[in-house]
Amino acid sequence: MKTFEYCTTTMKIERLDFLAMEYPLQGYFKFFGRGAGRAAILVKIIAEDGTVGWGQSVPLPTWSFETVEASLATLRHYFAPALLGRDACDLPALQLALDKALAPSFSTPMPITRAGLDLALHDLYGKLTQQTIYQIWDRSPGSGVTLSWTVNVQTLDEVGPLVESGMQRGYRNFNIKIGGGDLQFELELARQVRRLAPDGFLWADGNCGFDIETALTAAPLLANAGVAVLESPLPANRIGGYQTLCRQGALPIVMDEGVVSPVDVDEFIRLKMFDGLALKIPRTGGLESARRQIERVLDAGLFWLGSGLTDPDISLAATLALYSSYGQNKPVALNGPQFLRESILAQPLAISGDRALPPVGYGLGVEVDEAKIDALMRSH
Repeated sequence: MKTFEYCTTTMKIERLDFLAMEYPLQGYFKFFGRGAGRAAILVKIIAEDGTVGWGQSVPLPTWSFETVEASLATLRHYFAPALLGRDACDLPALQLALDKALAPSFSTPMPITRAGLDLALHDLYGKLTQQTIYQIWDRSPGSGVTLSWTVNVQTLDEVGPLVESGMQRGYRNFNIKIGGGDLQFELELARQVRRLAPDGFLWADGNCGFDIETALTAAPLLANAGVAVLESPLPANRIGGYQTLCRQGALPIVMDEGVVSPVDVDEFIRLKMFDGLALKIPRTGGLESARRQIERVLDAGLFWLGSGLTDPDISLAATLALYSSYGQNKPVALNGPQFLRESILAQPLAISGDRALPPVGYGLGVEVDEAKIDALMRSH
């Protein structure tokens, strides 16, 4: 982390606020069902001069063990005390303080919860130093990313209308959710999407739903159906299974769940468990960890793809900044714009059709309209 002249004196963190929110949803998605909201925790870090850094934790108990209630308790009682009174301009020391706040188990503890703090710390640091996130990284903003449309259906009759709705919005690339137990249904899903979008990038996400025998059967059949990559076919702790799938070579195998820290990336590369990594900033504990994981994967001669957790506005802004800055040219599975209906940003993110531009401005490049927060508040 480079040093900036502005921070020649200590700028202490004076207060941290955490607000539980719920964004209304549109459409069906397996992790939410229909009509439920997308919970998030707004993180507000205030320096002693009044400068504010904003972040967002996005716990999702149908995807991870982290719940809103557990995240709030961890933020208030463990992470916040570790940061209060510390220098907001010393990002490495702040990351180390978060490292020490909770003991790890297999990997980084409560990474989705921690990610909101990491985003807010980067936002605050950028504002205090009058730097964009790209300048903090010594990189350019890049030219934006292409979004992928999520096809998650309960019947095959829904496939055509859902793909058509994506195309009407300007989307050309699609990701499908599989691993639900009916392989024939999922193969037909892949075939139908490929027929409807013959030139698009088709990405299949197993969400850890297969056993090894089914995954070995499914991979070549999915390849024949036009799928380009197979993400997370097995639970992350099936080390031998991932090694076997990689040796089979029917499809590039991408890991997601279970890859939390750069140490995990190093170990799983050494064990030859994946061909590529599907990155999620919330899953990795924030921007700093995610950046280091991208660099490790590239150094190993492998590839990475961009994904998310149906991220709302602030988390989505940080994700767009990272993926664009690191030159991701494959479609990214960021479906917040597809499923979420509200925003607390003063100015919307620059998304037109399936193209999303990185935010500009100091810190994360976005400003929160605090008048919009009350309408999305949850009671906790």
